[in-house]
Amino acid sequence: MDELLTLDAVGQAEAVRNGQVSPREPAEAAIARIEAVDGELNAVVHRRFERALEEIDAIPADAPFRGVPILLKDIGWASGGDPYGAGSKVLDGVVARDDSYSVAKLRRAGFVILGRTSTPELATTITTEPAAFGPTRNPYDPAYSTGGSSGGSAAAVAAGMVPVATASDGGGSIRIPASMCGLVGLKPARGRSSHGPDLAESWGGLSVQGMLTRSVRDSAALLDLIAGMMPGDRYDAPALARPLAEEVGADPGRLRVGFLTVHPRGDVPEDPELTAAVTATAALLEALGHEVVQDHPEALGEHDFGMNFGALIGTNVAAELDVLGAWRGRPVDVEELEPRNRLMVTAARGISATDYLAALRWLDGYRRRMAAWWTSGFDLLVTPTMGVTPFPIGWISDDDLHTALDRSGQGAAFTSPFNATGQPALSLPLHRTAEGLPVGVQFVAAAGREDLLVRIAAQIEAVRPFEHSAIQERR
Repeated sequence: MDELLTLDAVGQAEAVRNGQVSPREPAEAAIARIEAVDGELNAVVHRRFERALEEIDAIPADAPFRGVPILLKDIGWASGGDPYGAGSKVLDGVVARDDSYSVAKLRRAGFVILGRTSTPELATTITTEPAAFGPTRNPYDPAYSTGGSSGGSAAAVAAGMVPVATASDGGGSIRIPASMCGLVGLKPARGRSSHGPDLAESWGGLSVQGMLTRSVRDSAALLDLIAGMMPGDRYDAPALARPLAEEVGADPGRLRVGFLTVHPRGDVPEDPELTAAVTATAALLEALGHEVVQDHPEALGEHDFGMNFGALIGTNVAAELDVLGAWRGRPVDVEELEPRNRLMVTAARGISATDYLAALRWLDGYRRRMAAWWTSGFDLLVTPTMGVTPFPIGWISDDDLHTALDRSGQGAAFTSPFNATGQPALSLPLHRTAEGLPVGVQFVAAAGREDLLVRIAAQIEAVRPFEHSAIQERR
């Protein structure tokens, strides 16, 4: 069973398909693992073990991921008949009526849904410490945060509870937990998968769905699985030439790569660990034959970005309260929210429709200014995933909202711009601090070029295999 837990999702699926294990064994091993380690980590907020085991017998024998266990992030990713909490006390007792399109695709592919993972309230911060469920702890050191907002999913995958878990990313919420927990975190291009049927888009198009995994091939295969425009969706992503799974091992060619170690905006302090992570990655890319230069889009340094980006998030979260109220059958009062969200929603309600459209227009221009760098001859941008090194539980606290917001902004400084532009971005686990905590490095490609990210990530993984020591340490 221990060996089964170290396999990625593709590996577990192959073991079932080849008859090495029964379709029930991966789920049974995952359940045992959750019961053994989640008491300390607090990643899984809803367990559906009995239902999951009952559902296995109905999975078709030709389903590509037959019997592979998975956990769902508890915001978005609705699973019919299961609780839906969004990290908040306001949804206590709410049960989802139907599967989202993406969850239905996972079921059809043969995945076994074991439960739902913790997220900060309404997914609005970069640490997973909701008042409703308590903090989720990092498998590499339980005193540390997992990041957010997909922190529960990240802890579960890093600790070996499941090979993959679902996630979403509106400002860094796939990439930041991937960095904090030593995982592969691919933020897809805007429109690559559907938020339906309940939503046409999330956070005004800033947020996208994806996965947290331990291997590049899992990230590719799972995005292939959920990708695709569904009837009535607002927009689609640029078409890919072939399935991303076929890009794993494909020659990326000689790429022109720009990199930076310090944020050009000037308000994110340089950190030696982050500089070392990116510098070593640049050297690795050069050794692999790529042209690597210290360069970046000038627009990344624009100071008005945060104000306009924040206006979109705040107003969308405020509007979301009406939806949540309808789901639970009575309006949500702002006083029911955690202090961070209370402040955000109150401020957002003072933003006029005209101001909202002005923020959208500003970000439209920002997207074009950023894209110009890629059209000038660059293929990839490499940055630290986060603007801060791994931080402990409580470092971002509602007890001091000003400091909390400032620290959150620094943490997401390198990730949030690419939610605004809609470009795909990827965090790879390429560095450890002196204390042994993971640090991610971010790779950003032009619009719609997940194929290029998968190629370069697989090339790096082949020569520098990723370490996942938290699984062994917690046996």
